[in-house]
Amino acid sequence: MTLSVSPDAIAFFASRLAFQTDVADVHAAFASGDPGFVLVDSRGSAAWVQGRIPGSVHLPTPEIPERAAALLDPGLPVVTYCWGPGCNGATRAALALTRLGYVVREMLGGIEYWTREGFPVEVDGDIVCSTPDPLTAPCGC
Repeated sequence: MTLSVSPDAIAFFASRLAFQTDVADVHAAFASGDPGFVLVDSRGSAAWVQGRIPGSVHLPTPEIPERAAALLDPGLPVVTYCWGPGCNGATRAALALTRLGYVVREMLGGIEYWTREGFPVEVDGDIVCSTPDPLTAPCGC
């Protein structure tokens, strides 16, 4: 069997990196003081109240068409997140925002992996951090 580099595979993986990011990269961008994007939490109100990433904007997916223009600067890229890898809510939010003309990336792992890596979560006005899950943090990639 002869192995060869597939141009389709290169395009596929490059595309994923262009349209997705992960929790570690988002955390590092926020830690820099100027992430260069707005982070959108696309979950419903009940989930938002339970905890959210500090600095994120709450914009549930069904409300995007009506509220995005009032909440988001069209010149600033957007990163969407939802619950986690078992949920496609961040993907649906990214698609809705892209259809409105925003430049969007999806944060893989959602708030589940944000929390599992021990990053800060805002709950009732307080910032809390969980102990990092040794199976997820640090990844080292």
